[in-house]
Amino acid sequence: MAKVLTYTVDYCPYCKKAKALLREKGVDFEDVDITANEDEMREKLSGITGGRTTVPQIFINGVHIGGYTDLKVLDDSGKLDEMLTQ
Repeated sequence: MAKVLTYTVDYCPYCKKAKALLREKGVDFEDVDITANEDEMREKLSGITGGRTTVPQIFINGVHIGGYTDLKVLDDSGKLDEMLTQ
């Protein structure tokens, strides 16, 4: 199973949707809640995502795939399942 890492905040509806989608698929993932350290962590996110500071930010096997909308597109196309089995 793939290693999945999410960066989220506790008040974000898209973060909740992303985590729900991953749970629906039975994916174990590590969630980094940046709520308490938001300014510092958004700056860090910018560096590791090529400038994105929004949440959620999702990584599969160390590859940045983007936010919830990107995750949903991958799921709808069937590519997410492929990524999760690698």
